Amino acid sequence: MPLHVQGLDYEVGGRKLLVGLELMVRTGESVAVMGPSGSGKSSLLSLILGLVPADAGNLLVAGTDISVLKGGKLARWRQRHIGMVFQFGELLPELTPVENVALPALIAGTGRVAAFDRARSLLSGLGVPVDGAFTADLSGGERQRAAVARALMGEPSLLLADEPTGALDEQAREHVADVLFRVPGESGCGLLVVTHDAAVAARADRVLHLVQGRLVGASERGAA
Repeated sequence: MPLHVQGLDYEVGGRKLLVGLELMVRTGESVAVMGPSGSGKSSLLSLILGLVPADAGNLLVAGTDISVLKGGKLARWRQRHIGMVFQFGELLPELTPVENVALPALIAGTGRVAAFDRARSLLSGLGVPVDGAFTADLSGGERQRAAVARALMGEPSLLLADEPTGALDEQAREHVADVLFRVPGESGCGLLVVTHDAAVAARADRVLHLVQGRLVGASERGAA
């Protein structure tokens, strides 16, 4: 299973953001998490990435509890099993799309030819130009699709996306959402998307809402 969160507690500045939170994302499944600003959605992603420690609970990514991994072991596990798509892509504008997508693999020690071949294949499959353009010259939608390609470079077990369409116009948003929600079925990973956009969330197999530190379904939210 790509992700299994059990009894997760997280407190910041005396405020409990997450309380006994439970979450599963299965292979081939997409899950969207919604909630108001400050509810803890981005904190949840940071915890899953191992960027901040939880106060209690277990965070199993691809079957391993990352809360017990430290330093280089954590970095290697994250690199191997988690892909991340940020709201603004976080690409280097002075590099070509192929260079941006290949970069994580090159850092991990993959040979240049193999890394660039896979980067070109991913970009072509997502409709992003691979020749004759710098990343700065791409449209917003193309840059975000390139960010998806980069996140898939390591064939992750789990793909995370933090407001992946938040900075796009409507047409680009639809195209990026089309690409993103195809990924679990085509790549065999789990997808967890944090978003404010109900139309984007509705594409997921399941939609959960972060309410008072816990994730609840639509029916539970209505009863709360």
